Amino acid sequence: MKGGPSRAYRMAARAESTAATGERILASALVLFWERPTDQISLADVAARAGVSVQTVIRRFGGKEGLFEALADRERRRIVAQRDAAPAEDPVRAVEVLFDHYEDVGDKVLRLLEEASRVPGLRAVVEEGRRYHRAWCARVFAPALTGRHGTDRDRRLAQLVAVCDVYMWKLLRRDAGLSRRQAELAVVELLDPLLE
Repeated sequence: MKGGPSRAYRMAARAESTAATGERILASALVLFWERPTDQISLADVAARAGVSVQTVIRRFGGKEGLFEALADRERRRIVAQRDAAPAEDPVRAVEVLFDHYEDVGDKVLRLLEEASRVPGLRAVVEEGRRYHRAWCARVFAPALTGRHGTDRDRRLAQLVAVCDVYMWKLLRRDAGLSRRQAELAVVELLDPLLE
């Protein structure tokens, strides 16, 4: 057998190293993404932070656009895994899960929303996030939509989406200065009449 187990081991080790390098590059890009506007991030910045060459970043992701697409995909999967832990038909727990997410990245998401108006590539990320949030609300609060149709259902879903939006979190936590517990309670109280 040509190469044998030794060759297979080297190939597996190389694949693991390549995957680890890709993750290190993505992690570095994420840190930079949250530190400064997207148009102020260069591949050289990402490479330096990740401890690799610019050529390695290009070889792995094909350039800045490919890098940010891969980063958006990774973060989307992480966010979905976090938020999908919210059970349907348990609004208190759903709001806790939602606040776990907002406490983790809410301020960053607000910056992303503001930046998306200037950076065309971010608009698609923002729109996908809005679609996911709407679908999440429809799943988690499904009983509030049962038996509703057409504009009646659309209006109720829009209300649920608005109450659970990152801007509501901002208004309660940042602008009003409520504690996390009080802000969660406020959202649950706003949801109560919509869930009857």
